[in-house]
Amino acid sequence: MKSNRLEELTQNYEALINRKNEICNNSNGIYKRYYHPVLTAEHAPLIWKYDFDEKQNPFMEERIGINAVMNTGAIKINHKYYLVARVEGADRKSFFAVAESNSPVDGFRFWDYPIEMPETDIPDTNMYDMRLTAHEDGWIYGIFCAERKDTNAPAGDLSSAVAVAGIARTKDLKTWQRLPDLKSPSQQRNVVLHPEFVNGKYALYTRPQDGFIDAGNGGGIGWALIDDICHAEIKEEKIINKRFYHTIKEVKNGEGPHPIKTPQGWLHLAHGVRGCAAGLRYVLYLYMTSLEDPTEIIAEPAGYFMAPIGEERIGDVSNVLFSNGWIEDDNGKIYIYYASSDTRLHVAESTVSQLVDYCLHTPTDGFRSIESVKRIITMVNHNKQYLKQ
Repeated sequence: MKSNRLEELTQNYEALINRKNEICNNSNGIYKRYYHPVLTAEHAPLIWKYDFDEKQNPFMEERIGINAVMNTGAIKINHKYYLVARVEGADRKSFFAVAESNSPVDGFRFWDYPIEMPETDIPDTNMYDMRLTAHEDGWIYGIFCAERKDTNAPAGDLSSAVAVAGIARTKDLKTWQRLPDLKSPSQQRNVVLHPEFVNGKYALYTRPQDGFIDAGNGGGIGWALIDDICHAEIKEEKIINKRFYHTIKEVKNGEGPHPIKTPQGWLHLAHGVRGCAAGLRYVLYLYMTSLEDPTEIIAEPAGYFMAPIGEERIGDVSNVLFSNGWIEDDNGKIYIYYASSDTRLHVAESTVSQLVDYCLHTPTDGFRSIESVKRIITMVNHNKQYLKQ
């Protein structure tokens, strides 16, 4: 009985891993989605979940449940594609695991062992959402959210939490050196390392928050220069991408993966959050900053770049798109790895040229309905001259 069930599980698993992905036909000219998710809970290896010992598991029951796979850092090394995924167990604990493939859009297979991330003197209750940055100092850094219970919470409050930015580095994604957590005046659960030194210092994109959930007085995506990454401390912080009333980022916003350097400027992918009747809605947006001054915004299209559609809207935390990983390939293509509704991971394909063109030539937000109407009228009048030809 056990051998037949294991054989069936193995066949289904291999069919999933070897399934080829296809580009969806619908496209807005900026990017193309792929039909299948690239990672799901079903991609978790069978050896993580089942005890193969027939005496201990005569019914071949799942012993360790995996609830979701999402929010991955992404990097290409020696012609292979690697995703450091947030894997959430049925016990609600998240951990990191590496999946690799020869293709950027399918065939991702987890390594046998998840990452046994070293801890600091303060144990982590939960860890998730790692951003990977291959820095010019030669290290690959992973900055992630380290979550712990709020020890100052009232008795009986088992929900209040404190978030800090955990920092680790590696050369091969296998052996990780944990550095001290980022010291910050505020809670930080969304921190990204810039890939180059700025004025001889490490640079961080931050998101200062008054609390674990609420941004409070935190004004948006911040910027801080760090003297020593091995003892990282925010001494001065300024907001470079602000939140605004009645926009896609009125509740909070945060940097996604580290920006990509282009001839026209640094290309950024970020997420914006607004409140609605269904709860919080997360979407993705793009902006660009100057090569000479990465804190100076030179372009930011109005509204979202990507939003959840179809089945992407359904999951553990519905109506959410989130990305903390993308890869610029050698041929100028960009692969955007985005999670939907805190449940599964997808990929979308574009190019540097397309995304830069979108940023530089899409209208900015006018912040009022009438301004949106004026932009459409301008477009209609512009197009009418071509309809007459």
